[in-house]
Amino acid sequence: MQVGEPIYDVIIKNGTLVDGTGAPPRRADVALVGDRIAAVGDLGAASSAVTLDATGLTLAPGFIDVHTHDDQAVLNRGTILPKLTQGVTSVVVGNCGISLAPLTLQGEPPPPINLLGGRERFTYGTFAQYAEALEATPLTVNVAALVGHGTLRVQHMDDWSGPASHAEIDTMAAAVGEAMAAGAMGLSCGLSYPTNRGAVTGEVVALARAAAGSQGRLCMHIRDEYDGVAGAVREAFQCARGSGAFLVLSHQKVAGTANQGRSAELIRIYEEEGAGLPFAIDCYPYTAGSSVLDPVSVGHSAKVLVTWSQPHPEMNGCTLEAIAAAWACPQSEAIDRLQPAGAVYFHMLETDVSRFLGWDRCMVGSDGLPHGEHPHPRLWGAFARMLGVYVHDRGEFTLAEAVRKMTALPAAVFGLTGRGRVEPGCFADLVLFDAAQVRDCATYEHPDRPAAGIRAVFVNGRQAWPDSGEPGSGRYLKGGSI
Repeated sequence: MQVGEPIYDVIIKNGTLVDGTGAPPRRADVALVGDRIAAVGDLGAASSAVTLDATGLTLAPGFIDVHTHDDQAVLNRGTILPKLTQGVTSVVVGNCGISLAPLTLQGEPPPPINLLGGRERFTYGTFAQYAEALEATPLTVNVAALVGHGTLRVQHMDDWSGPASHAEIDTMAAAVGEAMAAGAMGLSCGLSYPTNRGAVTGEVVALARAAAGSQGRLCMHIRDEYDGVAGAVREAFQCARGSGAFLVLSHQKVAGTANQGRSAELIRIYEEEGAGLPFAIDCYPYTAGSSVLDPVSVGHSAKVLVTWSQPHPEMNGCTLEAIAAAWACPQSEAIDRLQPAGAVYFHMLETDVSRFLGWDRCMVGSDGLPHGEHPHPRLWGAFARMLGVYVHDRGEFTLAEAVRKMTALPAAVFGLTGRGRVEPGCFADLVLFDAAQVRDCATYEHPDRPAAGIRAVFVNGRQAWPDSGEPGSGRYLKGGSI
């Protein structure tokens, strides 16, 4: 090194550090070299090529969104901006049994596979081909991927409305093995959806076992989130015990007016069924959910907002009640006329959402749907909402605990070595924000508004937001790897 040459590439000075571990905030400087954190502490007069003054700001590990449907969005910088602008630096794609690969189609994808787009999106006949696309793309954020049970059923079953045969299970298990060899994080299921509903518990166990052999996870959108939610959670734990896979219970909720208040019951089941098992849950900080337009979910909801409709895009953003009134028809007929379509369902109680979020092993996941014309605001706002509403406004969590749920905890659950913490040697995925000003700006009426209060985002040591104008520095994070 020449005399006078900067020691570090970047120093972020004078900020309040929340390191991701749950430790209290502290004042510290953080220095970066290449893609890593080089030093943390009082760096005094140390020199750097770039120095950022973080006085009055908070520095934390980049947030990890463990529940996304960004399989296609990550391949295009424009469609992944909702994550980057709220401080998310890593995403887990392929949730709810819905993955972009391995699947090729002759016709249009059935619901809920169509949440990822139309037939033209499904061009990867193997998971390895999708992994190759991720590695060949200058990704804006880091990407970990699950292989979807529903995707496998559509690809490998002539009739996916019922149980799979032994031969079909063997074929799908081989496809899970191929996905794991290509770096998948595990298997996801969506047992409440038509593509998965016919699967018996033994089928899930067999496929999850194929993932568990490579230290994979089993991420389960359970069979029933309404009246039968308790039995559905118990089934998920049965699948985990039978397969040996690390269980992640997806977007935990008790939905429908008849089930409000049952979150405490579910947490008791976690503690009973999960004794001795590795597992975690994820939850989004909203009282409304979103998926394809489905009569069952409509029947359990106080209000339904249409997010997209292929034959009637003019109805995007309208309530189902208003659409039925405009058409002078029953809501059941309106549902049929709108298909294929998506919706937001107002069907949860705030007390239940808070109870799930506050549980020790709960991670934050947005469950955002990036391809809807009028999406749920969680796509643009989930992580900022956690900080702005649940920490700053309500004081339900400390800042350190909320950050842990969005960083170190998901990094540990998904084996993202060297991520989720601000420590020397860790990857420099960082978010700098104003803890007093950060909040979600996306609403149900205006769902595509970026979060406020996010000042800078670094992905693997390079500034990604505000836009640096450089190619993306994100990476494909292979199962359990760095």
